[in-house]
Amino acid sequence: MVRPTDPVPVPRHYLMCRPTYFAVEYAINPWMDPSAGVDRERAIRQWEGLRDLYRELGHRVSEIAPVEGLPDMVFAANGALVVDGKVYGARFAGAERTPEGPAYLEWFREAGYGRTREPKHVNEGEGDFIVLDEVILAATGFRTEAAAHQEAERFLGRPVVTLQLIDPRFYHLDTALFALSGDRIVYYPGAFSPGSRRVLRSLYPDAILATEEDAAVLGLNSVCDGHNVVMAAEATTLAARLRALGHEVHPVELDELRKAGGGAKCCTLELRETPL
Repeated sequence: MVRPTDPVPVPRHYLMCRPTYFAVEYAINPWMDPSAGVDRERAIRQWEGLRDLYRELGHRVSEIAPVEGLPDMVFAANGALVVDGKVYGARFAGAERTPEGPAYLEWFREAGYGRTREPKHVNEGEGDFIVLDEVILAATGFRTEAAAHQEAERFLGRPVVTLQLIDPRFYHLDTALFALSGDRIVYYPGAFSPGSRRVLRSLYPDAILATEEDAAVLGLNSVCDGHNVVMAAEATTLAARLRALGHEVHPVELDELRKAGGGAKCCTLELRETPL
């Protein structure tokens, strides 16, 4: 029997991009070391395992064709923000990833999304926007400009709360915070400025606080459907806490993709096609 407080899974629609051209050819975050090399075939196997897991959990997965010369396009979460069927496109901070924005926006237009917005301000999609039931949490500090928060709020018609990231290891919001269900969140306090920590404590007094150890293996770069949590296999302490709360945790091995600073959430763009 499911109790009213038990986490309940909700089917989702995700967009993903196969890492056909994945490589670490430049360094735009502290995780990236071009001299270390990557095993692309292993990265593809790990990505396929993630995609197949989503489908086993009852979710729909669409795929965008990878583009040669864009090794980070596998990180689909950065490609846009989709709320109520509206698509707020990405404008990347670094020249290396700039062509990804138009590529993702073209996919949405060809897929029949009629309400799309090419942004004026730098933003890296769901990398720096976390959608909750009542608000959208948005980060600045390393990639996304604060002005993009206002632009997204106007276009999407949802209130946006600005947060400041201060630790370069956690250069996107989705490396430091993720949503469980409703307005329940998990975050690593050390990734945020003192002012933003106060905001989070005020808004989410019952939030789960992750340790630096779990954050440092991208344990916060997780995907939750309300019940199932897909997360880095190395984040064992956080996994145990989530299981104790009634969540089903699905550890995934994505260490090859982590060489570029990405985990499960980075590979996953949620397509919210109907109003919540």
